[in-house]
Amino acid sequence: MSAPTLSPITAVVPARNEEQSIETAVRSLAAQPEIAEIRVVNDGSSDHTAEILARLSSEIPRLRVIEAGQLPSGWVGKNYAAWLGAQDPSTEWLLFTDADVRHLTGSAARALANARGSAAVLVSFSPRQVLETWWERALLPFVFSRLAAHYPYGRVNDRRAAVAAANGQYLLIRREAYQAIGGHRAVASDVLEDVALARRVKAGGFALYFAPGDQIAQTRMYRSFSAMWEGWTKNLYPLVGASPLAAAAELLGLLPIPELACLVLAFVYPIFYWGVALLLLSRTAAYYRSLSANRFPKSSILYWVPGMALYCAALAASAGRHANGTIAWKGRTYPVGS
Repeated sequence: MSAPTLSPITAVVPARNEEQSIETAVRSLAAQPEIAEIRVVNDGSSDHTAEILARLSSEIPRLRVIEAGQLPSGWVGKNYAAWLGAQDPSTEWLLFTDADVRHLTGSAARALANARGSAAVLVSFSPRQVLETWWERALLPFVFSRLAAHYPYGRVNDRRAAVAAANGQYLLIRREAYQAIGGHRAVASDVLEDVALARRVKAGGFALYFAPGDQIAQTRMYRSFSAMWEGWTKNLYPLVGASPLAAAAELLGLLPIPELACLVLAFVYPIFYWGVALLLLSRTAAYYRSLSANRFPKSSILYWVPGMALYCAALAASAGRHANGTIAWKGRTYPVGS
């Protein structure tokens, strides 16, 4: 008789007003044999999240619900919830994941296999994004295409390269490494905690493995335009470099300044109309290639112009909010930029 397979993962799910998605997330985690315990940290939910979790607890023995209580000073709510859920695990690995993520069959086993194959202590995936409205189809492919340019998977996974990144929607980390870098307590006030953790892991001399997660998980990040706007105006500025110069460079690189210059010249020298056409064709082709590389539907090219406009507006708003010193997220206001 073969020895029983051990469940090496504790899953930690911060949850704040997640009644629309929490049941799907928990059940998809419960379907992973490698997960020994599911810890959902209810972070002051005012909707039906608590009731749903109480019902699921009676059905799923591996589910443990933790109440976050009052948020201590100096903490971002998600970081504090993740830290609470990560205390005293009995497993080798911790999986931090969001309450709107549905984990696909066999995903935990594949993640552990990737960890073994790459000798990484942190394995992270970018789940497939579910896009249901025009504003999701416009902005999210554009955002993730830009993030892929800033954080290429190959360079993130190269131990010699300084760039580090992870996606908090699926972040699997070895318990000893998590404790060695100080865990979420070390990034308590960071609104971009996933990238901050990845940077600490890499700075500590550990290996990262970051990859597309189409076969791992899927998520619909935002169910309203206002939530999407709040989320990206929180994150975009630090994602592109957290400096006015980096934000300005990002915007100037995206705005159609060469095309407009050619258009002005075309009023005097009509041959420049060809320049406008060629520049636009080149930009369109580059974005199409980026969509394909990042596994978004080819039809997303139809939303290129509104996507670029929304991205630039969100980045400008994000820079403004960080410059003002506060950002808002899920009913709370956090100081930033100090």
